[in-house]
Amino acid sequence: MEKKTVWKWFFVWDFDKEEDWLNEMADEGWVLCGVGFCSYTFERCAPEEYTVRLEMKKPDDGYISFMEETGAEYIGRVVQWIYFRKRNEYGPFDLFSDMDSRIEHLDRIGLSLRIIGIANLLIGLVNSINRQSIGWINLLCATLLMYGLGRIRGKQEALERERTLRE
Repeated sequence: MEKKTVWKWFFVWDFDKEEDWLNEMADEGWVLCGVGFCSYTFERCAPEEYTVRLEMKKPDDGYISFMEETGAEYIGRVVQWIYFRKRNEYGPFDLFSDMDSRIEHLDRIGLSLRIIGIANLLIGLVNSINRQSIGWINLLCATLLMYGLGRIRGKQEALERERTLRE
């Protein structure tokens, strides 16, 4: 079977763009079959044969088993990101059943960004106070992570507005 590996970077808050790109690849006949840090391995498939989904979720073998029972195939995980694919012949494939589950997913992402951002801020401040020349790197990372947190919060607010309109 023909395979290829693509190296590509996505920020955590752009997970939807990552998922869109993975599905564009599947639509072109390259479905995800392996994943690593910034590394995606694809294998040849029929165009539009699969849908790929990803979710930030703590390791949970029961969840993976449940997803496999629905016809989804577990591809792999990178840190807390889990990747699945499913043949389109089995019907629509979505990991989130309603607006609340989508908002909860964004909460998980936001919490991770907050924790890592605050840690970088504190380390950067301590390093700067101690006149360590690398303190600015942590402060820069903290700024970038807080920007990402703002992007996630914007997505949450949009979903909350949409939920309000539907009620």
